[in-house]
Amino acid sequence: MPTPRLSDELALEAARVYAAEGHGGYRTLGLQRTTFLSRVDVARRRGLLDPRPSAVADAITNRESTRRGFSPEHDMTHVVPDGYLVKGVSTYYNKEGKAAGQWVKSTLDRERMEAIVRAELEVLSQSIRGLAPLTPAPARSFADILAVYPFGDPHVGLYAWAKEAGDDFDLDIGRRLTTGAVDRLVSSAPAAQTAVLLLLGDVFHANDQRNVTPGHGHQLDVDSRFVRVLQVGIETYRHAILRALEKHQSVIVKCIPGNHDPQAIWSLAFTLSAYFANEPRVLVDLDPSKFWYYRFGKVLIGSTHGDTAKHEQLGPIMATDRAEDWGATRHRYWYTGHVHHINVKEFPGVICESFRTLAAKDAYAAGHGYRAGRDMTCIVHHREHGEIERHRCDVAMVDA
Repeated sequence: MPTPRLSDELALEAARVYAAEGHGGYRTLGLQRTTFLSRVDVARRRGLLDPRPSAVADAITNRESTRRGFSPEHDMTHVVPDGYLVKGVSTYYNKEGKAAGQWVKSTLDRERMEAIVRAELEVLSQSIRGLAPLTPAPARSFADILAVYPFGDPHVGLYAWAKEAGDDFDLDIGRRLTTGAVDRLVSSAPAAQTAVLLLLGDVFHANDQRNVTPGHGHQLDVDSRFVRVLQVGIETYRHAILRALEKHQSVIVKCIPGNHDPQAIWSLAFTLSAYFANEPRVLVDLDPSKFWYYRFGKVLIGSTHGDTAKHEQLGPIMATDRAEDWGATRHRYWYTGHVHHINVKEFPGVICESFRTLAAKDAYAAGHGYRAGRDMTCIVHHREHGEIERHRCDVAMVDA
C-alpha cells in the first residue's frame, strides 16, 4: 500500500530541529538519520524551510510561515565576470553538511560580450576621428540609380598553401585582390549618386589571436599576428571607400557580423566610422542588428551573413521587419554570404542571392570538396525598375 503523505507539521518539526542542530538533529527526534534528512528535504521542497540560517529558527516556528513559503535553499555564491553566463555549479560538503567548496562552470554570453566589445572599440576609435582627407565630389552623378558592391566573405587573414589547398593566399594577396577588384569595378560602374559597400560578414578569418571559430572552436589557418590582420583589413576597406568617393556622391558602408568575426568586425566598423567622421559623403552604419535593410525608391534590399537564417526564411523576415517598405516596393532582394558560392533563389515577392568570395580555399574547405569560383560584383539598381545591370571582376582579371 502507498506510503502516507508526510504532514506539514512533521516536516516543519524536522526543519526546526535541522535549523538548530544541523544533521545531528535526528537524535533529538529519535529518528533514523535518513528518515530525518528525508523529512527536512520534504520541508525544503514544500517551501517550508527558509534558506537564511539566521532566520530559520524563528521563521518556521509559527504556522503562518507555511502560508508564505520559502524558496528552496541554494549556496551558489560565485559571480562570473561581465560578459559570461553561469553554465553549471558543483558544490561539495563536509561531514557536517556545510558547503566546503564549489566549482562554477561559465560560458560566454555572446550578446553581452559583443556589446562590451562595441563599447570599447567605439571609445578607442576616437583617437583617429576625422583623419580622412576630403575627396573632391564627382562632377556628375545619377540620382535614379544605386550601385551596390557586395563583398562576399573576404576572410582577411586567411592562410592557404597552394600544394595543400590549390591556391596560395595570405594577407598581402588578399589585400591586392580586393583593392584590385574594387578599382576595376568602380571604374566600370556608372556614376550612381549613391553607392553601398556591403561587407557580407566574415570580413576577418579569425575573431581574435586564438585563431579558432568563436562558436565551435575549430582551428583556423591564419597568416601573421592578429593586430596585423586588423591593420590590413582597415587599410583595405579604407581604400575601397576612398575609391568609391571618386565615382559616387555618397557612400554607405555596412559591415555585417559573421560567424568568424562577430566581435572583430566592430574594430573595422568603428575605425572606419571615426576615420571618415568629418567626411559628410560617407555614412558607416553601426546598427548592431544581424539583419540590415536599405530602401531605394521601389527597391528594398536586405542583407545578413546567412549563418542564422536560410534563404527560405528571409522573405517572411523582411515582410515582418519592414512591413511598410515591403508594401511600398516592387523589387526586393536579399544579399547574403557564408556559403562562398553563387546561389540565387526566387521566392514569392523576393529574390535571395549569396555571393562568391575573392579569398582562396583554406585546407579545410579544399579537403571537403569546395570548388566555387572567386570573384566580386557591382550590382546597379534603378529606383523604379530594380536591378538593371551588374559588373563582375574575376580574380584572374586582377592578376592579369
